Amino acid sequence: MRWFNHVAVAGSVAAVIDPGMVPLAMLGSTSPDWLEWIGGTAAGRKVKHRTITHVLLTWLTAAAFFGLVWDFRGWGLAFTLGAICHWLQDSLTVTGVPVTWWSDRRTTLLGGRMRTGGMGEYVLSGVVVLICGLVVFMRGPDSGFLPFFRNWPALYREGLVDGAEWRARRFEWF
Repeated sequence: MRWFNHVAVAGSVAAVIDPGMVPLAMLGSTSPDWLEWIGGTAAGRKVKHRTITHVLLTWLTAAAFFGLVWDFRGWGLAFTLGAICHWLQDSLTVTGVPVTWWSDRRTTLLGGRMRTGGMGEYVLSGVVVLICGLVVFMRGPDSGFLPFFRNWPALYREGLVDGAEWRARRFEWF
């Protein structure tokens, strides 16, 4: 899968969970790929694509550590959420990804029918982003993060805006 799709899916899934997670989830969504480059530079030899940095058990262990033991402001969990989204997307491709460290096989979900850069990849990412966007929108502005959609009547009731501002802006969407 392309980085654009990894970032879009991880960012939209994180926005449904907690909008504060979005930047780190987006960074984590590309981490299995750029960690190959960092690991290869540190080791002095190239790390093969979709091998040690793409192991699902590694990212699940990291998520369990951050979720149960220690996490600074949820940053680690957000980062690993992005990496798990990356793994799930790569598992839909023909080449697949490993589940465990000791496995010599690569796992594919749904038959591994997608090709990297193919139309199916963009359609899947678009559907996930659309569904996540609808979930966030249906929650409404009072339940979380909708920075562009202001609930002017609620702001007026709470006394945060006066009547003149409410009348002037009540039909504005952005």
